[in-house]
Amino acid sequence: MTNRSESALRSSVPLWAGLTFASFGAVMGLALSDAINSATAMILLIVPAALFFQTMRAANRAADNRGPCSAKGEAQQRYIKRVMVFSSAYLVAIALQVSLLSDSDPSTAARVALALLPAFAIIGVFWAIGRLIVEEKDEFLRMLIVRQALIATGFALAVATLWGFLESTGVVIHLDAYWWAVAWFFGQFVGAIANRISYGTWGAL
Repeated sequence: MTNRSESALRSSVPLWAGLTFASFGAVMGLALSDAINSATAMILLIVPAALFFQTMRAANRAADNRGPCSAKGEAQQRYIKRVMVFSSAYLVAIALQVSLLSDSDPSTAARVALALLPAFAIIGVFWAIGRLIVEEKDEFLRMLIVRQALIATGFALAVATLWGFLESTGVVIHLDAYWWAVAWFFGQFVGAIANRISYGTWGAL
């Protein structure tokens, strides 16, 4: 790869990152202003999620060009496949939920099933991250993944705590609990930036 194309690849990282932030902010703004309902917001969140993966892809390609230590191994390849499977399952579950709930009034058992399907898909992504930590043999990469997850956890807990106290005083509106999982995934992006600043690499996620 020439120096020009390598430089272009590195410069594309902040572009994709900016698009990720902008799309996430747009979806959150629409949801909090009641311009769209929760189901629509959850579907639209696939846009910043896809942009986030594109950001990580560009960052990892740039890192691969600087040396072999950042190249993806088998554990990370399995992780990507698992995340894609669970993400696809999530989209199918949300589509079923929106279509079935809007067209009819299903039984309680059916509503429970429709609610649990996307929840299990998200839980599957958590499981995939846990398996990545267990299966990753490179200690440096494992440390980056764990650090990123800890930062995401702290970020989500902090946002949930702040929002909860503001909500208890009537300053902000009520949010459904699944938004804290969304905050955790956004915290993964924050953790990736922290890894980049501290260690010069984005990590594996």
